[in-house]
Amino acid sequence: MKVNKTAQAKSQARSQKWKDVRGKRSRPPINSSDLNSSPVMARVIQEHQATVKKKPSVKRLKNKAKSVSAPKKKNIPQSGSKKSHTQSNGSSMLTVDNDSEDSQDWKEYSKSFNRNGIERSCIVGDTRPGRLEGEALHYCAERDDRKNHAVLVMQENQTLCFRGKCFLTSLYGRVEVMGFTIEEGQQSYPLFSPASHCPLTIRALESPPDTRGDRTDASVMLRKYLSSVSCKKLLKRVKPSSSIILLEPMETPLTRFLSSFTDLSELFSPPMSELISAVLDTPLNGLGMIPLVSAIEGFKMSESYRDALNTLVNACTGDFDGCAVILVCGTKNVGKSTFIRFLINTLLNHTTSVDYLEGDLGQTEFTPAGCLSLSTIREPLLGPPFTHQNSPEHMIYYGQTSCESDLDRFLESMKSLWHRRSPSRETPVIINTMGWVKGFGFQLLVDLIRFFPVSHVVQLSHGGTTQCPLLTPDFLKTAHGCQTHPPAPTALDEFTDIHTPPRSYTHLNVQSEFQGVGRQGTAKHQRTNEHRELSLLAYLSQLQSADPGPVRPLHSLTPYQVPHTALALGAIHCEISPSHMLYAANASLVGLCCLGEKVTSRGGPVMLSQAPICPCVGFGVLRGIDMERGLYFLLTPVDPSVLCKVNCLLLGAISLPSCILTTQPGSEGETPYVTTDYSFDLTGAGKLRVFKGLMRPSQMGV
Repeated sequence: MKVNKTAQAKSQARSQKWKDVRGKRSRPPINSSDLNSSPVMARVIQEHQATVKKKPSVKRLKNKAKSVSAPKKKNIPQSGSKKSHTQSNGSSMLTVDNDSEDSQDWKEYSKSFNRNGIERSCIVGDTRPGRLEGEALHYCAERDDRKNHAVLVMQENQTLCFRGKCFLTSLYGRVEVMGFTIEEGQQSYPLFSPASHCPLTIRALESPPDTRGDRTDASVMLRKYLSSVSCKKLLKRVKPSSSIILLEPMETPLTRFLSSFTDLSELFSPPMSELISAVLDTPLNGLGMIPLVSAIEGFKMSESYRDALNTLVNACTGDFDGCAVILVCGTKNVGKSTFIRFLINTLLNHTTSVDYLEGDLGQTEFTPAGCLSLSTIREPLLGPPFTHQNSPEHMIYYGQTSCESDLDRFLESMKSLWHRRSPSRETPVIINTMGWVKGFGFQLLVDLIRFFPVSHVVQLSHGGTTQCPLLTPDFLKTAHGCQTHPPAPTALDEFTDIHTPPRSYTHLNVQSEFQGVGRQGTAKHQRTNEHRELSLLAYLSQLQSADPGPVRPLHSLTPYQVPHTALALGAIHCEISPSHMLYAANASLVGLCCLGEKVTSRGGPVMLSQAPICPCVGFGVLRGIDMERGLYFLLTPVDPSVLCKVNCLLLGAISLPSCILTTQPGSEGETPYVTTDYSFDLTGAGKLRVFKGLMRPSQMGV
């Protein structure tokens, strides 16, 4: 294999640069081959699972709501400056055991601090605001290899941008991740920063001055997680306004299941475009985290983005008349989902829950694609959609990633979900919409604003222009929807002053300015169809055992047996002959639904003639069909107490990822349901291609 001499010379120079630094640490360097490994002991997993099972406490910030603003820049003296301080008799003394062998060292070290915890004479490392990267991480982070965790000291407004996954616990002070504030005393939170989405950034926040005294509490806390030498090193960086976080490796059934597939084994590693900006030798790398330098932008918030968040948070936490209903719309790849996640996390700092109405069939947040759902969010969203799949309170399986084939069914399903929400609830509501903003897609937006009591419309765009007309209250007075039309003036209106004022709302125009806005990602794992597969795989990962161990393929799991006569079977995305229905449903993903009427059979399988609008409680894989005994074999993570209510299986256009069928360890011979003897030259053998370039009458002004 040829090696570039220039690259080799740079590598040797880099190794000489870090030679002295490595010699000062007792931990051996981390090789690049170890970046994908996440060694986790069973004890760490069990402790975290026990923490999650506990009833979470109500999340409240200690201070009142603050506006979303950019990090403040302060004039902080250079790290090499020295100041003399008068030693006080009330200096904080560290509580240590007199019999311990290092007690004298701690006593002498504690004398170097005055009452406010400021070191009298010590050259402190980089404590300036900005990105923590490179050598700075060696000054403010220490790792305990025996316990397999790391402690990081961050100053106010310092940030850490990374790829990977970990558990984060705030030990001292507070930090912010994707709008959510994590304070000391709270549970640990899982952070997911995969290559499929924008990398996460941890930012240290200012701590209230009345909650910080000296460093005694910080020193005692550090000794719980680090050795004495490491504690002394980090305590030099601690100030009353500092934040101390604990970072632990994370391995869950989700991450184990995804990493079992070859194509997804590097999902939580930096993509090729970021490898040059990755910091490969820090105390954090062996934990499954890879820090990124400032060349990687991370999450970027524009001025209009920040102003819109401030307006929405104030409306939801202030004296707003009723509950705020926020509809978010915009074209594809403009950042709607990221905006909604940031908004939900920010609102959870001030309220116990947020309601979320899913109206985007292609890029769903909490379910596999093709679903419309109503969820109540109580925990922060610190990762992309596939990392927080859960069961909504109410869900309808539409069965397709687009609603253009049946607009009325889409609107009726959305109205059905809204009516299931209690009218007495005063929780903020966020409505997500599709990226289809032209033609009938724009008319759907007009209908949704008229159907629901919307108080705020957030319209995202990019490039300084809007990709569709602004959905302001004045525009809506004359706009036509698919099912709604503007009110026509009557003759009586001309002779009377009594008019019914139209329902108004606040329109917020947000300009997105992040890199690649308006374009679909072309790197691995960044395309929309890959995002849909990740969400479906994440849902199926719930079939895995919560205990650490090898991943079990789906064909090795024990399925449920259900009689043909107890369930109705139907297809909602196309017309299928009843004689071919079982062939189409075999080895497919099906929605587990509940019909309002009782299913009756005359001895064979029950087939539905049309697609119903009914509640869906989850999904399953129809692993096999036994015609002789009249049984369906179904794999599903849905609880048996809920399965007893299911009386309908709906087949949609959402198919299983190919890796589920092709990657089946232990199978010999020909793989079931997969064939290689396939010719696309035959008429009708390939997938039907739909041409969407034709202009509709509404687009031509007819």
